[in-house]
Amino acid sequence: MEIRQLRYFACVVEAGSMGKAARELGVVTSALSQQISRLESELATRLLQRTGTGVVPTDAGLAFFRQAQLALRHVDEAARAAQQARLSGHVSVGMAPTTAAVMGLPLMLAMRERYPDVRFHLVESLSGHLMNMLNARQLDLAIVFNSEAGRRWSVMPLLDERLFVIAAKGFKGFPKQKKVRLAGLTSLPLVMPTNMHGLRSLLAGAIGQQDLSINIAMEIDSLAMLMDAVGAGLVATIQPGAAIARLPDKAFLMSEISDPGLTRRNLLVSLSDDELSPAGLATRVVMRDVALRLVREGRWTGASIHEP
Repeated sequence: MEIRQLRYFACVVEAGSMGKAARELGVVTSALSQQISRLESELATRLLQRTGTGVVPTDAGLAFFRQAQLALRHVDEAARAAQQARLSGHVSVGMAPTTAAVMGLPLMLAMRERYPDVRFHLVESLSGHLMNMLNARQLDLAIVFNSEAGRRWSVMPLLDERLFVIAAKGFKGFPKQKKVRLAGLTSLPLVMPTNMHGLRSLLAGAIGQQDLSINIAMEIDSLAMLMDAVGAGLVATIQPGAAIARLPDKAFLMSEISDPGLTRRNLLVSLSDDELSPAGLATRVVMRDVALRLVREGRWTGASIHEP
């Protein structure tokens, strides 16, 4: 199998047509078709299916296409690294909004300092969406909260976050204690994300175990808008301390929720080591270093380093 064949096949899938791909590659259609046929013969499976408008990948072809993209990207990055004689390439990292609020900028600064030639791509999205992007090979690494990792992922427990009830200063009914149990929050009107968020599922599990009833007065699936509602004094919320990282903390009241086991674990998840590029492997080390430094310096409110 040749790298050229992988490039030809990937181009055909992306173009959806042998003719279009041949023009993009600067080869004749017959030569391109011959290379694809050789590839299919070597793999002993059909990769492309003809349609009335062009070609589409079979199930086997789609699986091969995803891995071919990954291989080609690594080949290109290896070539750039060799040319520049220092680490280069491209890496895609995913973070949830609360994580990005604390860690996003410090990570960017650390990457620029250590690996200025690595093209850094940061995606901010929900933890569940980040896992889907990892499965689709659209991300190399992510910090997520769900331990149900894919079989070929590398998973590293990173840190644990305590949860807080948060409200604007002067909010009526806010607990006066520095620590409070969920049972003491049943009458407090709360804004929370919907069930698609891991945080809501974590809270629902704790509430269910204690047979409590919590007053969810509002649901918002955007951290910025959710905290706008809290800052305006409309409702309180339950969030990790990172939720106010981009906000003036003096404008908010916070009380730690002390129910046993009610913490959110942050997992550093990546493609397996044999799939991760040199840039990805280096970035994983930087991500861990930055997260642990932020915790040790007290810049990640409510977070503690995970102890196995």
